[in-house]
Order: sequence, then structure tokens, then C-alpha cells
Amino acid sequence: MKSDGATSGQEDATHAPPERQLHTLTDGELLGLVLAGGRLFRSSGRLARELLGEWGGLAALPGTSRATLRHRGLSEAQASALLAACELACRLARQRIPPRQPLSRPDLVAHFLALRYQLRDQEVMGALFLDRHHGLLGETEIFRGTLHRVTVEPRQILRQCLLRGAAAVVVFHVHPCGDPIPCREDLAFKRRMAAAAALVGIDLVDHLVLGAGGHWVSLWARGG
Repeated sequence: MKSDGATSGQEDATHAPPERQLHTLTDGELLGLVLAGGRLFRSSGRLARELLGEWGGLAALPGTSRATLRHRGLSEAQASALLAACELACRLARQRIPPRQPLSRPDLVAHFLALRYQLRDQEVMGALFLDRHHGLLGETEIFRGTLHRVTVEPRQILRQCLLRGAAAVVVFHVHPCGDPIPCREDLAFKRRMAAAAALVGIDLVDHLVLGAGGHWVSLWARGG
């Protein structure tokens, strides 16, 4: 009888790597550890490499769904473990944002937003709600659209600001194509949003466009 954790064939020994060695593992090996419950198997490593190759790297993992993972051949337990790992990554990224002045580190803000809201085939727009000292009150997804364009109205974002008692807001949206360079429609919306926010006494602090691989653009910094 095979011992617990054994597999058919001469598969790798089911040992967990020492903690000090985890940082030396490749993305595929780390993902394989998650899929195999913390042990090293050739089969889980192969599946992890296939997933990363299909999705274009780790950046796409937070946007995947349980149904997609199950369709790809992961067990219920593997899908749950992978989604839990993604959620932990999002929460760790959120905790690195300075609580009182989040925009003092816009790179950390953009990293967290990309992890939380990035989807591979849809454009997502949301907002960060700030108090009068620009402390972070919270964030939410407001719109989700097609690959090409999301239908956006400033009043729906501003309504959320008023309901939450926010004095300022940062708008963000994700480009599913991975390129954060803003288009003319992005710049036009920023101008509309700024004008509408001024009418109700809300400060539009910035509008971030998020792309792939940690790349992002501040529309406020670009002007236009």
C-alpha cells in the first residue's frame, strides 16, 4: 500500500522545501507548491507551468475564477487553495498602503488595485474614497464592462462618494489589453469627472490607469 502523498510512477519525493529556499523557487515551482499542498511534485509543477504559460504569468491569477480553474482541470481543493493565495496577496498589498496618506506611495496603491480588480477580458472602473486629509476610507468596483469600453457616468461615482462621506476621490480603471497608456476617451472622462466633482465639492485627486506587469499611468500627472 502506498503511503499518504505517494503517486503513481517514480514521482518526486513529497517533501516541503526549507523556508530559506522558497525565495529561490521559480513562479511555476511556487504555484506548484500551492497546488500540491506544500509539497514538491513533478505533476503539480508541470500543471503550474502550463497554467502560467496559458495565462501569461502570475499577474493574471487574481482575475481568474473558480469555474475557470475547475474547467482547466484543478480539483476543488486546488482551486480553493489558489484563490485563497490570491486573496492573501491582495490583503498583504492592501496593508502596505500608508493609512493616512495613501497617495504618498501611488505605486503601492496601483499594485493593490491591479491585484484586486484586474480581469483578463473586461475593463473595470472603481474608486478610492478619501477623507479631507486624504486618508483612505475604502475602495470599491463601480463598473465592469467589455474588452473595449465601459459605459461610465460620473454621477454614479459621486453618489458613492456622498454616501460614504468622502471629501476626495481617486478614480481608477484597468486596461485588459495590459497597456496603461490612456486613450482620448480616458482623458475626456477625466475632464468630465473633474468638472462634475467640483460642482458637488468633491476633490478628484487622480485617475489611475492600470496595465499589466505592475505598469500604471496617472492621468493627473500627464495632464490633458
